[in-house]
Amino acid sequence: MESIVIQQPNKLCIEQRPLPLPEPGDVRIKVKIAGICGSDSHIYRGHNPFAQYPRVIGHEFYGIIDAVGESVENKRAGERVVVDPVISCGVCYPCTVGKPNVCTSLTVLGVHRDGGFSEYVTVPESNVYCIPDSISDRQAVMVEPFTIAANVTGQVAPTENDIALIYGAGPMGLTTVQALKGVYQVKTVIVVDRIDARLAMAKACGADETMNNARRSLAEYLAQKGIRPTLIIDAACHPTILSEAIGLASPAARIVIMGFSSDPCQIIQQGITGKELTIFSSRLNAHKFPTVIEWMQNKLIDPDKLITHQFDYRQVIDAITLFETDQQSCCKVLLTFSA
Repeated sequence: MESIVIQQPNKLCIEQRPLPLPEPGDVRIKVKIAGICGSDSHIYRGHNPFAQYPRVIGHEFYGIIDAVGESVENKRAGERVVVDPVISCGVCYPCTVGKPNVCTSLTVLGVHRDGGFSEYVTVPESNVYCIPDSISDRQAVMVEPFTIAANVTGQVAPTENDIALIYGAGPMGLTTVQALKGVYQVKTVIVVDRIDARLAMAKACGADETMNNARRSLAEYLAQKGIRPTLIIDAACHPTILSEAIGLASPAARIVIMGFSSDPCQIIQQGITGKELTIFSSRLNAHKFPTVIEWMQNKLIDPDKLITHQFDYRQVIDAITLFETDQQSCCKVLLTFSA
């Protein structure tokens, strides 16, 4: 079989590897489609502090179970499935309080263990979720990106009366827009970004208002409209955002940080306690695959609105380069492994 391997930063190759045999409790998946995420690009470029090399990247993928290991029911062979990349121990403190996504011995497919950019991959059966026939192949591969939004919204419990402000109209921001509008029916969702084409995508995903903060002050824009956001989500991951968000937030608002910036940010404690703000952080997902599959079945979200490009997996370098450089027209890029 062929696998996409990052041998070391900036060195990617398509490598011939033996067909893997599923271990006890594992299943083998014939991968059909995989999605490129920013973290895949970061591993490729050597910017992911958690990655171990060499590594088959890819944590967003969909396929068919074609073999099962010992203790797995044979009838699972042939199922259309998606895979939760979060592998956790189940017994540490985070796991026992419902946060397996920050397990003390966390393993993430495509980061710590080989992922789905391969013709075949073996994974734990417990991480595999069946996809109903009403969900297309292209939609199925988008389940994992939407679990990021499900994890955020599951923590902050949005209401119809919230006024939400989202920084960033990339895939994380756009999936969150769809969740807030389609699932939670949030009254007002405002998206801010520096790229007009991305803001147009946010509008298409349901945003009520958009604003380009490269051209005008966000604080002035909100003040002019008399808006104090009650829910602020940082999906742009710049270290200056948290300080600004604290200043813009309504008293009793919730702020969510989704990124992994290692640069320091400066905040004033009085701004948080004076308004009694609640600050959340969100990493990966905590068993949110069934939630997103249900959203898709009920047509509360539309993953097709995020998919802009699709390549054969042998064109992976072209696909990643486009993903990295074309922020105007590119959002979610898919790789096709088999028909």
